Amino acid sequence: MGPTRAEAGAFTAGALCVNSLPHLATAATGHRHLTPLGGRDSSPGVNAAWGTINLVAGLALLRRAAPDPGRWDSRLVAFELGSAVFAAWMFGSEAVAKMNSRHR
Repeated sequence: MGPTRAEAGAFTAGALCVNSLPHLATAATGHRHLTPLGGRDSSPGVNAAWGTINLVAGLALLRRAAPDPGRWDSRLVAFELGSAVFAAWMFGSEAVAKMNSRHR
């Protein structure tokens, strides 16, 4: 038996929220970073927009996946797993492909 729809939504929310962090950090520090909106050399403003879109979408998905107040259930594990999987994928892809490094 696979994940429920709520668990899948929470997993995706975790990935989107984690993806927002490097883009928002890039915007705050004035660096350039790859985005689908502006390519490899996206400006801090484009990164701010992309990071905000990811964060808002992730939080909206999470709110939809876990609308009832109270204690967490398997949806929290799904959110954490989505966060961890995306962070690990980003770590690996940057270590191998150096998409955002000056030393490509």
